[in-house]
Amino acid sequence: MTFSIAARCAKTGMFGIALASSSPAVAARCVHVRAKVGAVTSQNITDPALGQKALALLAEGHSAPKALDLLLSDYCFAAYRQVGLIDNEGRTAVFSGEKSLGVYAEVQGKDCVCSGNLLASTRVITEMARCFEQTDGHLGDRLVAVLKAARAAGGEAGPIHAGGMSLVDAVSWPVADLRVDWHDNDPIEAISDLWRLYKPQLNDFLARALDPSSAPSYGVPGDP
Repeated sequence: MTFSIAARCAKTGMFGIALASSSPAVAARCVHVRAKVGAVTSQNITDPALGQKALALLAEGHSAPKALDLLLSDYCFAAYRQVGLIDNEGRTAVFSGEKSLGVYAEVQGKDCVCSGNLLASTRVITEMARCFEQTDGHLGDRLVAVLKAARAAGGEAGPIHAGGMSLVDAVSWPVADLRVDWHDNDPIEAISDLWRLYKPQLNDFLARALDPSSAPSYGVPGDP
C-alpha cells in the first residue's frame, strides 16, 4: 500500500524520506530518520519497531547491509515486511518479504533506496530511483520530484490518499516533517505545496530554535 524513498544528500549529509500510500497517516508509521545516522523505511503490514531498531543499529556503527542482517536475523515476521536503509556513508540495503502485498519492487540507487508494494507496476520504483539520481539541488526538492515521478509512472494500483516527507540535518529533530494524513484527490501535490511554503522558512525556524535572540523577525503583531 506504500511506495517510498530513503535518501542522503552526498553534499550536505542531510537524510530524508518521502512516501505515499492509500493508507491514512502513513508517515506516522513508516518514516524513521536520525541526523548523522541514517534513514529507514518500514512498510507493508507495517511494524514501526523495525525502523526504530534499524536506526539504533546504524547508530552503533553498523553499515546498512549489516544492520539489515542483524535486524532480521531472529525476526519471525520478516515475510510480511519491507524495510529500506541508508547509512551515513550512503550505503544501502533493502528487504521485501515474500508476503509483500500485490506487485512489489525495490531498487538500490546512488545515495537512495526505493521500495513499494501494491504497485501499478515495478516501473514505479525504477522511476523513483532514476529521478533521484538525475536531479540535483536541495534534498527536499529532489524527494518531491521523486514522488511526482512515482505518480507519473502509475503509483499504487489504487488511489493514494496520504503521504509525507521528513528531513534531518545537523540537529536532533527533523528540520522538516511534512505530512498529509488524508487527501481525497492528490496528497503528492499537497505535499509539494507544503514544501513550497515551508522551504523558504526552514532556516529561520532552525535559527529560532538555536538562538532566538538573533533570529529573523516573526512578522506578526507584537513582534518588535
